[in-house]
Amino acid sequence: MKGFVGKLLKVDLNKKEVNEEPLNEEIARDFLGGTGYCARYLYDYIDKDTDPLSPDNILMFMTGPLCGSTAITSGRFTVCAKSPYTGIWGESSCGGFFGPELKKAGYDGIIIRGASDNPVYLEITENGAEIKDASSLWGKNILETSKILKEQSGSDFTRIACIGQAGENLVKYAIIGSEEKAAGRTGMGAVMGSKKLKAITIRGKKRTYEAANPDEFKKAVEVARENVMSSFATQMFGILGTAGGVDKYNVEGELPIKYWTLGTWEGAYKISGATASEEIYSKNYPCFACPIGCAKKAIVKEGEYKTENEVASPEYETIVGFGSLILNDNLSSIVKANELCNDYGIDTISSSSAIALIYYLFDNGKIKSEDIDGLEPKWGEIKPALELLKKIALREGIGDVLADGSNAIGKKFNISQDEIATVYGMEVPYHDLRRCYGMAAGYALGTPRGPCHTSCDVYFALLGIPLEDFGIKMIDWYQDDEEMAILSARLQDYRAIFNSLTMCIFAAPTPSMILEMMQAATGMEHDMEKFKILGERIYMIKRLFSLKMGITPADDKLPQILLKPLKEGGSAGKSPNFQQLKEAYYKYRTFSLETGQPSQEKLKSIGLDNL
Repeated sequence: MKGFVGKLLKVDLNKKEVNEEPLNEEIARDFLGGTGYCARYLYDYIDKDTDPLSPDNILMFMTGPLCGSTAITSGRFTVCAKSPYTGIWGESSCGGFFGPELKKAGYDGIIIRGASDNPVYLEITENGAEIKDASSLWGKNILETSKILKEQSGSDFTRIACIGQAGENLVKYAIIGSEEKAAGRTGMGAVMGSKKLKAITIRGKKRTYEAANPDEFKKAVEVARENVMSSFATQMFGILGTAGGVDKYNVEGELPIKYWTLGTWEGAYKISGATASEEIYSKNYPCFACPIGCAKKAIVKEGEYKTENEVASPEYETIVGFGSLILNDNLSSIVKANELCNDYGIDTISSSSAIALIYYLFDNGKIKSEDIDGLEPKWGEIKPALELLKKIALREGIGDVLADGSNAIGKKFNISQDEIATVYGMEVPYHDLRRCYGMAAGYALGTPRGPCHTSCDVYFALLGIPLEDFGIKMIDWYQDDEEMAILSARLQDYRAIFNSLTMCIFAAPTPSMILEMMQAATGMEHDMEKFKILGERIYMIKRLFSLKMGITPADDKLPQILLKPLKEGGSAGKSPNFQQLKEAYYKYRTFSLETGQPSQEKLKSIGLDNL
């Protein structure tokens, strides 16, 4: 198949062996690459009894058929395994340049089995791959590790994915860092740490991307690029970054504030994209094949959190987690929190939410200073949060509890699950579902990896993203009926395709344009109906994986802290009827209300009745 290199690198860390295997073209046809390929591959090898942090778990890095091409924002790669955090399907996506470099080196993906007795790293070049000793790197954080490995390789263009101390210490939500980007959610860094795999380095050779129909592909890419670059959302991301949404969300009631208990906050502007563009942004820091440039570099020129050099600027989710969620309006301090997370290797959403829960419990008198190593986490004060980040990464004191997440905090201090903003054991991202009822589906309905704002981004789609040709039309934000259930499900199917092509969701041409690029790249012939089935099949294999791991309809639920109507702000007095939405969603998906399983007729219609 075109669009692919045609082979995968197999790594056995038990035996310290590397081999190759051909790309399974049947899986590639049915599930593309990225997370779809990984889910179908891993489904056969992992079960409910597989310990995610044991040598039996399999870790996969995977690109897609558009990765490394000229297609807009096609530089992403995915990392998948059974999640050590949720115990179900685990996936994370990352931008930068690592994915395209993997293709340049001659591989579509990497399959990693077993675990090493001693720290190692994997070096991949155009001449093959080798497992090397990493004992001198163990204990170092991501930035230093990356610097050392680049110097050893002799090239600044060597691309690196590695873990910090959080991954080494098996923090359940540890990330894999790459070029100051992150494969952030579901704890893939902890899986890497459990295997004593410190890093993967890649330096490929110049390899021409091969599309099945080069002229048609070039034309399709140009049309899609022109469409994307003409949109207001793209222009906003280019200027303000993802933080550009802070002010808007604060007005509308979508911004999570004071651990989900306030509907509006006067400090929001101080940490917004508009303020960041004036005070800290130094330049755009785009990923491969990205003309948008939502990622930014930052410099804090003065004050307590002054930076010596340019650092990665915090994205929207990080700004909320270390900003509005704890009422901290000091933008420079959020830059510092982001830097610590990137260096230690910690997911900013899970860590900030777990820390904000500590603030919430302290404020409500449910924990005391002596319970948390003498800290006094008062609203608006960032220093306790920064101290907790270090404790989490090193698993020191109360940090050992926080390293296992918000539910572990609840268990230790006997806190009701209804006061903890998690679903499937993972912290929800930062788009308040009381403003956009479709996010209730994104967080708790059929979401294979747990609550997610990128695989069901209803808040983004309803801004006017043109998705009608995929069957997704504009409806009212506050619907909790069959229409919203169907919209959410179809959006999950559509985003599943993005994570298998390995494209960024901020590239938002029409679905027909995406289809044209995919067909010209791979040579596969699809009409729009087959394209929809492809997305549903990719979504469903992940759902089947998580069902195999043991989830039931009882797990598809939301805590009351996310549903209790707020008294002020743009969404004051509003909350979805979650049970009604759940029943409508289950009906559309043909999920059994007793087991959560899709019907056999549905599986047959999308080509999964053999599972």
